[in-house]
Amino acid sequence: MPYKEKEIEKRYYTIGEVADDLGVATSLIRFWESEFDIIKPKKNRKGNRQFTKEDVKNVKLIYHLVKEKGYTLNGAREFIKSDVNAAVGKIDMLDSLKNIRAFLQKMKQELQKN
Repeated sequence: MPYKEKEIEKRYYTIGEVADDLGVATSLIRFWESEFDIIKPKKNRKGNRQFTKEDVKNVKLIYHLVKEKGYTLNGAREFIKSDVNAAVGKIDMLDSLKNIRAFLQKMKQELQKN
């Protein structure tokens, strides 16, 4: 049986990586950090933010509410207070669906080549 390499799982993400993933400026991430209690990245000795997977999920939740759904900051805060677990679950589901769509589009392109 051939050896299968285990994919390395990242523990921390930089603010730049988080911002690039969402297509926003790092300043917006810092602003949301000051506005929302659910974003609490650790800081290393240099003072650089280190976002955990949980932090990234929370930033994605805020992005979804504010940028995609059009919530105000106060509206997003209230939504998160009312049921943060349901909101995070919806974001996870959306991410999964986006991944499935990308996979299917790639498969379609591959089939069209042949």
